[in-house]
Amino acid sequence: MPYRLLVATLVVMTGCASSIFRDRTPEAALDELTDEGGTPLVGDFAHPYGLLPVKVEAVALVTGLDGTGEDPPQSPQRAALLDEMARRRVEKPNEVLSSPDTALVLLRGYLPAGIQKGDPFDIEVHLANRSKTTSLRGGWVLESRMTELAVLGQQIRAGHVLATGEGAVLVDPSADGEDAAAAATRGRILGGGVAIKSRPLGLVLAQNHQSIRMSTSISKAISTRFQTYEAGHKVGVSEAKTEEFVELQVHPRYKDNIGRFIRVVRSLAVSETPSGLQQRIQLLEKQLLDPLTASNAALRLEAIGDESAIGKLLVGLESKDAEVRFYAAEALAYLDQTEGVAFLIASARDEPAFRAHALTALSAMDDVVAYEGLRSLLESQSAETRYGAFRALWAMNPSDPMIRGERLGGQFSYHTLDTGGPPMVHATRSGRPELVLFGADQKFQLPMVLEAGSDILVNGLTGDEVTISRFRAGEPNRKRTVTTAVDEVVRAIVEVGGDYPDVVQALQQAKNDGALPSRFAVDAIPRAGREYDPDDAKSDDGTLDDPAAGPSMDADYQVGTPLPDLFSNKK
Repeated sequence: MPYRLLVATLVVMTGCASSIFRDRTPEAALDELTDEGGTPLVGDFAHPYGLLPVKVEAVALVTGLDGTGEDPPQSPQRAALLDEMARRRVEKPNEVLSSPDTALVLLRGYLPAGIQKGDPFDIEVHLANRSKTTSLRGGWVLESRMTELAVLGQQIRAGHVLATGEGAVLVDPSADGEDAAAAATRGRILGGGVAIKSRPLGLVLAQNHQSIRMSTSISKAISTRFQTYEAGHKVGVSEAKTEEFVELQVHPRYKDNIGRFIRVVRSLAVSETPSGLQQRIQLLEKQLLDPLTASNAALRLEAIGDESAIGKLLVGLESKDAEVRFYAAEALAYLDQTEGVAFLIASARDEPAFRAHALTALSAMDDVVAYEGLRSLLESQSAETRYGAFRALWAMNPSDPMIRGERLGGQFSYHTLDTGGPPMVHATRSGRPELVLFGADQKFQLPMVLEAGSDILVNGLTGDEVTISRFRAGEPNRKRTVTTAVDEVVRAIVEVGGDYPDVVQALQQAKNDGALPSRFAVDAIPRAGREYDPDDAKSDDGTLDDPAAGPSMDADYQVGTPLPDLFSNKK
């Protein structure tokens, strides 16, 4: 057993350092070490409210199937769908359900912490039990009201409507072989859910600490440290609503890492004398330089946020331990200090265990050095690093001409980046529907024949041109002829009536058939649960970002914070 793992195990057994391991729930991640100085912190009096996702569901109708649907059997789900169709005054609902081009489906989504009215989220689409539908490819889910559902007796009972959902079903583009048949009966609507109510975020005071005086003191401590702007006026991010509840607004710097914001808030001192603060800072410096306590110490120094705390974090950057340097650099980034940028860039490029956290921290900065560092990562060998850098740049400034892109056909985000590095096409199957071309001058190799959905054919069998044709019953045929450029073919598919799943299907088939020489990656997103082995640090050569690879089961030591929202598949 490595020495550091042995030490960590002994400490955990004595109950002193449960927070050094990652891949925990947000609530578990908030349990911190206790300062020996005894300074009362917000986390000593209150616990977070609204961090857990809320599951919303619906019974819905999918249309546009090419004879792969079915007339659903009698069930509570069918009864619920018929009730909804009656509410919407659909004529001859049983006749609609009997069509082989429709199917009854179940929708499921998760409203994340802090979601606001009008914000989008992903919807999972799957079939009900006993369904004989063979494929959802090419399907469109009609608008449905999504609620918290429960089955009582033989009926489905719905709570308040919390969201709506509709859109094109994206069947897993990476599924092939034996997995393809199963994958065809489930899918996602990327960004297809829309919240119709905002979810409150805040702190609930423990029962033995509930009072107007205490909730006001906690709110004051938070708003003294964090402010935002409303209608041009500077206001605090917290408000004591009652003796037991303090409402929070997420500070803009933490918009893509709400979990970290809550941890920082709970690390704030409720009351502290100047001399007590200086003593605590000296103690936190010692904890920062110990890899076992560095994560919590850096977070608490970040919560203090003044020049003396920044000075101690700068000391951490000089440590010989890479993990200590990382936590110090991460905290400095959220304080918009540039000294740790170079280390964060190197961590994002070379160390998979640090990558998601490093990229998210860099995206929170308002600094040209961080921006240039992220741009340099767009040319990395690793698909995960390149796309992670793109997403970080987009979070930093979605209007940046370098990555801005366009809304293609009003359906999905499309970005063509004029970058170096190996040519790559990246598609998403979570979050917003998005296609990114790393390298503007990518071409298909002919001959090729591709399917884009059920009624679009991409034909490049002869010559040096590609013809995209759509054949749909009852509508005039559409046709476009373009060059072999990937960009032109993508645009032509949309022009003849294709949607995002159609484009992704064509690209995946082109890659499988050898017609797309570029690398094709799907959801190459930095993941949680990765091993950090300080005795075997090495550069990532691009082989460590296989999206199919799971977290290590024998990880020695993992980053001590949850996965940032920027790279969460629940977005």
